[in-house]
Amino acid sequence: MMVAVLLGLAGPLSVVSVSWVVMARTFRRDPSRLTSLMMLAFAAKMAFFAAYVAIALKILAVRPVPFVASFVVSFIALYLIEAVSLRRMIAAGSP
Repeated sequence: MMVAVLLGLAGPLSVVSVSWVVMARTFRRDPSRLTSLMMLAFAAKMAFFAAYVAIALKILAVRPVPFVASFVVSFIALYLIEAVSLRRMIAAGSP
């Protein structure tokens, strides 16, 4: 069960971490490119998460309930934090 919970957390945490670094760097260099970067990142994240969940459930055969519960909770919490941080970064004019 612990492996399922950790895998449920690992995917969203790694993606949010990478996307935040890339968004902050892009905003610092050229704020006008941020929206197009976010659209591209959205498509990449959809594909990644679909593959990640399929691999975890079908190939790694983790227990579905703990995996999905930790995935959903961490996904929502981390993306909420990212959204608030992005709003603050844009309002302040710098990362």
